Amino acid sequence: MFVSPLTSRIGAFTEGRFLGKILDEWVVDTQEFVHRKLPHLLLAALIAFVLYRLLTLVTSRMIRIAEQHASAQSRIAQVKTMSGVIRATGITVIAAIVVMQFLSTVGVNLAPLLASAGVVGVAVGLAAQNIVRDVLNGILILLEDQFNVGETVKIAGVAGVVEAMTLRKTTLRDGDGTLYIIPNSQITTVANQSIDYSVATVNVSVDFSANPDQVTDVLKRIAMEIRNSEEFKGVFVADPQVLGVDAVKGSEIIFPVVFKTRATQQYGAVREFRRRVRLALEENHMLPGDPGRIYNVASTATTTTRPATEAQSQPHTERDPTTIKPKEGNPLTGE
Repeated sequence: MFVSPLTSRIGAFTEGRFLGKILDEWVVDTQEFVHRKLPHLLLAALIAFVLYRLLTLVTSRMIRIAEQHASAQSRIAQVKTMSGVIRATGITVIAAIVVMQFLSTVGVNLAPLLASAGVVGVAVGLAAQNIVRDVLNGILILLEDQFNVGETVKIAGVAGVVEAMTLRKTTLRDGDGTLYIIPNSQITTVANQSIDYSVATVNVSVDFSANPDQVTDVLKRIAMEIRNSEEFKGVFVADPQVLGVDAVKGSEIIFPVVFKTRATQQYGAVREFRRRVRLALEENHMLPGDPGRIYNVASTATTTTRPATEAQSQPHTERDPTTIKPKEGNPLTGE
């Protein structure tokens, strides 16, 4: 029988009385708890503390690596967001495990609690499954670095510049200023136009009457002049390429010219190239291509008989195709 630390018990707490028996049982339960269950709880608390420290170390390491190697502040912000989400989720899981271990140790029946939590979890999961999908897809976007704030992308059928990103949604603004808010679960394909370089192809249309070799030389000269100009020489990552004759459509000949520039910086060079091509065509007496124009190879041949002396007295001169007037007539009937 337990010997009380007091020299004697008095009143209702004397040995053999009701309250005395309760006191003895409490003392025995306390001894059992300290002997068997308390070490288990201390071990669980120690493991939880170690896991918490490891989680903090990993998330802090992620942020330091991003700050040392990331090229943009937006990427550092994304890593911080991701590390915060991982840390909060990890702490929640660790705390839940410790609480369940404590309740199980003190004798609380966890079966009804877990069953109720399962029912509530299923209900919440069915009601908020799109939100869960948004968050999971947002985590994958951040981890895989699919796009960052400030980049030009096309997602969910919408193209524009990324203004903001969260785990649930992405905010996009297109060229006319319209703001789109896209849930991350709807992002299945990402077309990122801001990575590494951009390629722009300009199809120059010239009339069939122009010499293709001369056209190619003119286009190469114009493209290289833009490539080496002070305004655009820092934009290009490779020399422009004139691919030659790509297609012949009626009296129209297509010459594709390829520009390879830094990401999303091809527009200024392309506009300048088109401006100079317009001036060069006029300077070299070349007509722009028109698929509806009819080019007659025998148009310079005479259709009436002239005296030989008149034909010899008037030397033959090649007619400038830019001065040829289109034939008037009904385009529907051909008359």
